[in-house]
Amino acid sequence: MTEAQEIALTPAAAARVAAIATRQGKAPILRLSVEGGGCAGFQYRFGLADGIEADDRSTSQDGVTLVVDEISLDLVRGSAVDFVESLGGAAFQVTNPNAASGCGCGTSFSV
Repeated sequence: MTEAQEIALTPAAAARVAAIATRQGKAPILRLSVEGGGCAGFQYRFGLADGIEADDRSTSQDGVTLVVDEISLDLVRGSAVDFVESLGGAAFQVTNPNAASGCGCGTSFSV
């Protein structure tokens, strides 16, 4: 990950976003945001975005764009967004070097 690329999207995550966007007839833009709450203090939120906002940072992988607002970026800088399939199900997952701890659900963290 280069200095200019503050967050990364893996090929597996890009492929999943592209499939979802195609099925819903939307642009392949995934928004990652961080909200207060969850069992560890903060939680990740994912959703398809209609566009890129003025204060967003973005990165692209295989024709898919990942956008993060400036405030959320402070909490996820240096992270990678992946799509993981396991016996427990399939989900987007954030590998966040800033998280001091997480929880069993994998969507909540603290700094």
